[in-house]
Amino acid sequence: MTVEARAPAPAAIWLYAAGAALLVGLQVAILHGFGQPWIAAGGRILLWVGNPRSAETSQQLTDWYSFSHIIHGFIFFALLRFFAPRLPFGVRLLMAMGVEIAWEAAENSPAVIQHYRKQALAAGYVGDSILNSVSDTVMMSCGFVLASRTRPAAVIALALGLELFTAWAIRDNLTLNVVNLIAPSQWGPIRAIHDWQSQSKGFQSDFPRR
Repeated sequence: MTVEARAPAPAAIWLYAAGAALLVGLQVAILHGFGQPWIAAGGRILLWVGNPRSAETSQQLTDWYSFSHIIHGFIFFALLRFFAPRLPFGVRLLMAMGVEIAWEAAENSPAVIQHYRKQALAAGYVGDSILNSVSDTVMMSCGFVLASRTRPAAVIALALGLELFTAWAIRDNLTLNVVNLIAPSQWGPIRAIHDWQSQSKGFQSDFPRR
């Protein structure tokens, strides 16, 4: 990762903005097709949800998992900077958005939602609201832009700091989320992680049980 120096021409900015709008429009259309709600069931919009066991988590603008999406941006910037260094920054950002939106679509598919519900912190998880999912894409984009303007060592330190902080605060983070998603739920270490997460800091669950 290196600090990006050149700014795109004004005409290119408008093209990139149009591409970003089209991608987000596609994201909204896919999630709406899946039947995901526009906003939380309670009808209110919150800037932050601090309880990871709350039914508002993954429904509002930001929550603890927003930090994971910022780290997505760090990772995508590093990968695209390494594999496609000659592409303009705006093109790489649009590519990162495309990958993030593809993940958001997969994450809200019925099969993945059911898989997440096996985790201790997501027993009543019903997927993201469209508002939250779009906000996740914005968080990734912020991480991507931040990585382009920050020294690699600082980006790595920030990513590790966010992972350690969220692991301490809610006993979950991007690393644990990926491990829980891909590893067999009956595997001994995964059961141990679930047991540890189930005792998380006294947070009370208000997920609807379905």
